[in-house]
Amino acid sequence: MNAPPAATYVCIARHGETDWNVAGVLQGWLDVPLNDKGRRQAYQMLAGLAQVGFSKVYSSPLVRARETAEIITRSLRLGPPEIHDGLKERNFGAIQGIPKAELADLNPVLLQQILKRNPATDFEQGESMDDFADRVLHAVAEIARPNPGKRILVITHGWTMDVITRHIAGLPRSAILGMKRRNGESAWLDVRGKSIRPL
Repeated sequence: MNAPPAATYVCIARHGETDWNVAGVLQGWLDVPLNDKGRRQAYQMLAGLAQVGFSKVYSSPLVRARETAEIITRSLRLGPPEIHDGLKERNFGAIQGIPKAELADLNPVLLQQILKRNPATDFEQGESMDDFADRVLHAVAEIARPNPGKRILVITHGWTMDVITRHIAGLPRSAILGMKRRNGESAWLDVRGKSIRPL
């Protein structure tokens, strides 16, 4: 009999704050840098994780996640973060970059769905709920596969973390969580093959 795969222990965290987070603008795949508070949050995250003994840090390619990861890898004297496209935020399509205050006039029904963080929301020219969730869960399993027994830090985005939060809670992909991960907030995962569970 084959031995069960060894666990990879993955700490998945949301990037630091950006000015668009403050202003209520959906960033999606658009590149927005951290603000000063976001950089401080990266250092605060580091303070809580410095003794964990991470082997590697992975990041979404988007600059707000990558900058958060780079602050941490420099401080931990690890190599530069490994970039994985599967960790990107959901593509919100045509409304990326539009402030929520403006969306209130353009499409108030859509805004209400966004404010609820309803994963079943249909984003014109954007990603579907299932395509997005498949991409994120595949990325986590793919990152864990070559790192059995190791502790890995992953820097990603809010809606991405929602996908993982639903999955490890055994909730449907369409479930509205009624909560939002804060900038710098993290969660630990036990990943074995395609199995992703809370640690």
